Amino acid sequence: MFKPVKIQLSLVALLAATANISHAADPDIPSLNPDEGRIGEIRRVVDESEFKVCADPENMPYSNAKQEGFEDKIAQVLAADLGKKLTYTYAYSRQGFMRNTLNANRCDVVMGTTSDYDAMRTSKPYYRAGHVFVWRKDSNYNITDWTSPDLRKGFIGVVDKSPATIPMDANGLIANARPYRIQRDLNLPPSFMIDDLAKGDIDIAIEWGPIGGYFAKQSKVPMVVVPIPEYETQNAKGKEYWNISVGVRKKDKDRMAMIQGALDRNQDKIMKILDDYGIPHVPVVEGDSLMKSYKKYGANSKAADGKDLQK
Repeated sequence: MFKPVKIQLSLVALLAATANISHAADPDIPSLNPDEGRIGEIRRVVDESEFKVCADPENMPYSNAKQEGFEDKIAQVLAADLGKKLTYTYAYSRQGFMRNTLNANRCDVVMGTTSDYDAMRTSKPYYRAGHVFVWRKDSNYNITDWTSPDLRKGFIGVVDKSPATIPMDANGLIANARPYRIQRDLNLPPSFMIDDLAKGDIDIAIEWGPIGGYFAKQSKVPMVVVPIPEYETQNAKGKEYWNISVGVRKKDKDRMAMIQGALDRNQDKIMKILDDYGIPHVPVVEGDSLMKSYKKYGANSKAADGKDLQK
């Protein structure tokens, strides 16, 4: 969301946590009991000694079954702060992820979602991410925005129907596009677009920042990563940046207040984790209805418990 929360959560995966849940084939990855939670079947009882995260077992840089992702590291910080045992329920972040994890009571926390995702109660944003331009350093490109001449010099990898295609179309760049499917292909690693860039199959990648930044940093081929300017003022459908929050079930007001305290106390540690992983981030934009409500009423107030915070 893309996780999103986490755009994640891929951009669309981040916004909507995108495709049917699958049982993990790897014996090291815990799989879900498909009958858990059905009428007459065993249902998990929440253990308040746990900080139980809903996560993807193979979705770097966010998370994996070895807990190597940046969201895994942030979860470790929060769990330690709260004095809780960090545990996980794993499922692939595709369509049905929320239904089969958080909403089925199999876990309690989603580490990354867009702050305005109204299917969950969300924290105040703890970082803001957007799309990036990525190219091989030896290309010697100079790309700063959608009008940069170097954008017209090669093939541009972009996720089909993602927001970035709106400014591409407006600037006459669609002919240069090499589209990648919007729904995650579990046969491919999350790094597939940056891998193609390294191989020379494409010349420029337009990627969601956490994915592009992390895999560009990991690449053996030197890469340049440049944040894409926000396009929302020209066309809202081309919005490039989102505030990112932790999410819980809507009813879990007390859990969110507890998590919010841990987020507030550990913001410096969280920023360092993002930087260590090469995750591009910008200051949180506080002009949306969510941030205005938190600022005016506070996270624990009656007003802050209303639906306005989830829009």
